[in-house]
Amino acid sequence: MNTGLISAAYVVAAILFILSLAGLSNQESSKKGVIYGMVGMALAVVATFFAEATGHYWVLIPALLIGGAIGSYIAIKVEMTGMPQLVAAMHSLVGLAAVFIGVNTIIDPPLKVGIEFGIMEVEVFLGVFIGAVTFTGSVVAYGKLAGQIDGKALILPFRHGLNIGLVVLSILIGYSFAASNGVNDAGLMQDASTWQLWLVAILAGVLGWHLVMAIGGADMPVVVSMLNSYSGWAAAAIGFTLGNDLLIVTGALVGSSGAILSYIMCKAMNRNFLSVILGGFGGASGPAMEIDGEMIGTDADHVAAALDEADSIVIVPGYGLAVAQAQQAVSELTRKLRAQGKEVRFAIHPVAGRLPGHMNVLLAEAKVPYDIVLEMDEINDDFPNTDVVMIIGANDIVNPAAQEDPNSPIAGMPVLEVWKAKQVFISKRGQGTGYSGIENPLFFKENSRMFYGDAKASLDALLGRIS
Repeated sequence: MNTGLISAAYVVAAILFILSLAGLSNQESSKKGVIYGMVGMALAVVATFFAEATGHYWVLIPALLIGGAIGSYIAIKVEMTGMPQLVAAMHSLVGLAAVFIGVNTIIDPPLKVGIEFGIMEVEVFLGVFIGAVTFTGSVVAYGKLAGQIDGKALILPFRHGLNIGLVVLSILIGYSFAASNGVNDAGLMQDASTWQLWLVAILAGVLGWHLVMAIGGADMPVVVSMLNSYSGWAAAAIGFTLGNDLLIVTGALVGSSGAILSYIMCKAMNRNFLSVILGGFGGASGPAMEIDGEMIGTDADHVAAALDEADSIVIVPGYGLAVAQAQQAVSELTRKLRAQGKEVRFAIHPVAGRLPGHMNVLLAEAKVPYDIVLEMDEINDDFPNTDVVMIIGANDIVNPAAQEDPNSPIAGMPVLEVWKAKQVFISKRGQGTGYSGIENPLFFKENSRMFYGDAKASLDALLGRIS
């Protein structure tokens, strides 16, 4: 395939990627957005496969087949509860690929002379550094999301000085790398050395590990989004190294969109963007507020009776809904209640679940009407006029400590003000704290009742009592 056709295919693929991002901006067009992205990626792979510079098909074809088979298997088997950690795992692979491509570029360098070669060295350094940070950071994020690593923040002494030191040392070693590798008159690298790159990768890997370990579970959705941004910038840097325009454009799209999403989420959580990314710089201190009262349990009969008398009902989904795979049951409950003429709506916090848009995807999968799924800013003022709020597997996003306790780790974070409703029912497995390990005063309020048990089993029992 000639260069002109390859360039045209790359332009079309880039346009499809932009349309994909635009489509994913709302639920109604999200399916089209996914399709645009799939077609764009397929076109990019095919065009690259047949490019003149591509060779070694005896390695490439098996790699494509094996990688495609593994990806298909994972996509079929993964459940929605595993989607956040799957995304983190995919980010780690992008980072690792950037490291390997950067090192390989120095082992087998392209023909460049003068300033071009110097620029390439900077590109390689940035690709390896960002890639290594992305790789280890994503591995830690995967472990925290999967529950294999404690969700609490690891706070080491002088942690910010450690981070700055690792960055400065990496830059110095990068300078040494650029100074020690030059080109001769023929444009060939002389005295090629990669040990500095490997050392940069190790230092950056430690930095990525420490940055994410120092971030608590409550901020993990922002971390996943930011790691997505890192993977994009790593891909863009390698795109410059390889001279691949599509990789540059795609990496820039992913990097910028991930950074923007992270910033939006930080604003929604009243978090300082740099504070979260740098491992929780600052934060509240002092003892947490004492909680008075006790958790009072209830049963399906009581909840059903309250729903029968209510005119206005708001359902707040959280990660526990995904764990119990109760989205179909909650959809059926919604259908039954609306058939009785009741107003039923869903309240979605920007960071509900462990991935941006997690709850929206679950509800769309269960065919809950888009028009009754509202964001926090759209529904928060309506809680005082709401008869019943049902919370299914959510904790931190409905925690009044964010407003009432200045020493809470989530102090100042905007939350769904569900406690202002007439009655609140919390579907929860037990009395433990949420993912971030923060106690919730909502569970002890006079108008709150605990509806203990697996969310799906509880909703199934409830459905049997509602005609």
